[in-house]
Amino acid sequence: MTAATVNRPRRKRAGQVGSPVRAKLAIAGFIAPLVVYLVIFYAFPLIQNISMSLHRYTRRTFVTGDAPFVGFDIYKEVVTSAEFWPVVGQTFVFVVVSLIFQYVIGLALAVFFNDNFKLSGVLRGVMLIPWLLPLIVSGTVWQWMMDPDSGILNMFLGLFGIEPIWWLQADNSLWAVIIANIWLGIPFNLVILYSGLQNISGDLYEAASLDGCNAWQRFWKITFPLLKPVTSITLLLGFVYTLKVVDVIWMMSQGTGTSRTLATWAYAMAFGKGTSMTIKYSEASVLGTILIIVALIFGLIYLRVQKTQETY
Repeated sequence: MTAATVNRPRRKRAGQVGSPVRAKLAIAGFIAPLVVYLVIFYAFPLIQNISMSLHRYTRRTFVTGDAPFVGFDIYKEVVTSAEFWPVVGQTFVFVVVSLIFQYVIGLALAVFFNDNFKLSGVLRGVMLIPWLLPLIVSGTVWQWMMDPDSGILNMFLGLFGIEPIWWLQADNSLWAVIIANIWLGIPFNLVILYSGLQNISGDLYEAASLDGCNAWQRFWKITFPLLKPVTSITLLLGFVYTLKVVDVIWMMSQGTGTSRTLATWAYAMAFGKGTSMTIKYSEASVLGTILIIVALIFGLIYLRVQKTQETY
C-alpha cells in the first residue's frame, strides 16, 4: 500500500447516516406529524374562534358564511352586559377555592404516602379512582349524593340534627360544584406532588434530624422549598383545567344560578342549552377567546417564574 493510498480521503457513500441532507430529512420527518397535528387541532380552531368573535354570526350566516364583520363590538356587548362580571366573580371563586383545597389536601396525602408504609401502594391506587372515573359518572354520583331528599350528605347531616341543605339550589350550587371539583382534582395533585417528593434525597432529612429539626421544621425548610418547581406546574395545570371545567358543573346544575362560570356560559350560548336557549355563536366565541387569553397570561407568568428560578 502506497502513501498516496493511505492519505487518500475516504468518500462518503450515498445515503450514509452522517449526510447533512439525510439528517435534515429525518428531522423534518419527525417534526411534520407534530406540526400537522398542531395546525389542525390547535391553530385552525383558535383562528376560527377569533374570527367568529369578530363577525356577527347567526344560524343563517353560520351556514352561508356571510357573517358581517363588526370588529370588537361583540366584545363590548359581552363585557358590558349585566351578567358578565357576576359570572367572572363566580368563575374566580370556583377556580381559586378549588385549587387551594386540591393542592393542600393533595400535598398532605403525598407527604402521608411518602413514608411507603404497608399497603401504601394499594391506598394510593384507591385514591386515584376519582381521577379514573368518567366525568359524567362523577357528576351524576355527586348529583345523587346532594339530593335534598334522599342524598347521602343530607342523611349524614341529619344524624347531627342539621336541616337538609338544598345543595343544587341556585344560591348554593356554586359551593356544591366546588366540593365535587375538589374531590376530582385531589388525585392529580397527589400523583404529581408524590413524584416530586420521591426526588428529594433522604439524606437531607437525616441531616436535618441530626441538627434537631422536628417534622414540621423539616417540611417547611426542606420539603416545601424543594417542591416549588413541581408546585408551579401543578398549580398552572390545575388552573387551566379548572378554568375550562364544563361537564361536571353541567351534569350537576346545568350551569344555573351561582354555578355559572365563563366556560359553562359559553357552552350554553354556543349550543342553546340551559337557560340560554338562543344560540349566540359570536358571544360564545368571545368568552372562549377571553378564557384562552387568561390561560395564556398565566402560562407566560409560569414561564417567567420558572426562568427566574433556573437563573437563581
